[in-house]
Amino acid sequence: MKVLAINGSPNEDKGNTAMILNPFLDGMKEADAEVELFYTRKLKIEPCNGDMSCWFQNPGKCIHDDDMQMLLPKFKEADVIVWASPVYYAGITGPLKNLMDRQVPLFMQENPRTKLQKIVLVSTCGAWELSMFDPLLSQMTTLYARPEENSEFVGALLRPMADGMREMIKAGETRLIDEIVQAAREAGSQLVREGKIPDEFQEKVSKVLVPRDAYYKAFQEAIDQARKSRAQ
Repeated sequence: MKVLAINGSPNEDKGNTAMILNPFLDGMKEADAEVELFYTRKLKIEPCNGDMSCWFQNPGKCIHDDDMQMLLPKFKEADVIVWASPVYYAGITGPLKNLMDRQVPLFMQENPRTKLQKIVLVSTCGAWELSMFDPLLSQMTTLYARPEENSEFVGALLRPMADGMREMIKAGETRLIDEIVQAAREAGSQLVREGKIPDEFQEKVSKVLVPRDAYYKAFQEAIDQARKSRAQ
């Protein structure tokens, strides 16, 4: 099984998204999948011009000569595509949106995707509410339900309270964090073996760490302390 993973976090392997993505990919590797991981921050990818030249003037070929030329064959050959991104104000990060838009040449009739691909979303956010992921989930499930995509959305690993995870690690409270990381790893292994991510692992990755009020109280205290430090 060939897996192509794209991490849209500007913090690359040091970010919150990597805390979930990396063990997920490790689980896939342990189940003998061939995994390639790319970071949008290290890629040169121009925005799509939207002129459809890759359909009408040069079918299947984009006018931009950048790193997307290297990635497009990998997208076509992958059995699994993993999109990973933190939630920003309007959803995924801008560079990742650019990359997704630039897949248009793959949908040419002369150059279609030739296999049913499995699609996974890995995402994190600082908010307590799991509902923060709803717009992104809606986008993914709608996008990959289209016939021309020839794809199947097989699950999402969503981690709210991601900043809280780091604070708990600093405080030495790692039991719940270890359970979340292990669930992400097992989710990767199960995807390779069964072709989907069981609901139980998706739920474990999203499990509540602390009550909502306690989380936001600690969050506000951290903001107040940061402001105080800047003022001194």
